[in-house]
Amino acid sequence: MKNRRLDKIHIRDLLLRCIIGINDDERREKQDVNINIALRADLSEPGRTDNIDDTVDYKMIKKRVISMVEKSSFFLVERLAARIAEVCLEDNRIREVRVQVAKPGALRFARTVEVEIERAQE
Repeated sequence: MKNRRLDKIHIRDLLLRCIIGINDDERREKQDVNINIALRADLSEPGRTDNIDDTVDYKMIKKRVISMVEKSSFFLVERLAARIAEVCLEDNRIREVRVQVAKPGALRFARTVEVEIERAQE
């Protein structure tokens, strides 16, 4: 099934804290970020076999994302989102990933600012 559509695994509302931003106060104190990730992979084999070894280990991906984000110190939300995508694509079963990173309170009068990116295996 070469032209088969890819399936999705969603990791929603991963609430973490990290250094993010360009202003002095943003560089001193960790801030909240809300992360949503859509992993795209062919899940037909695990759907057929019901075997954990045949599927994407989304718990491990979540742990890797948490570790990277909590240790990070980026200036731009765009860079944080790109780095999260890179971590996800380390698993070769994941063909594409969509990452949304929201930074609540980044703009006055707005609930949040959010960056959304999509990346794929090369």
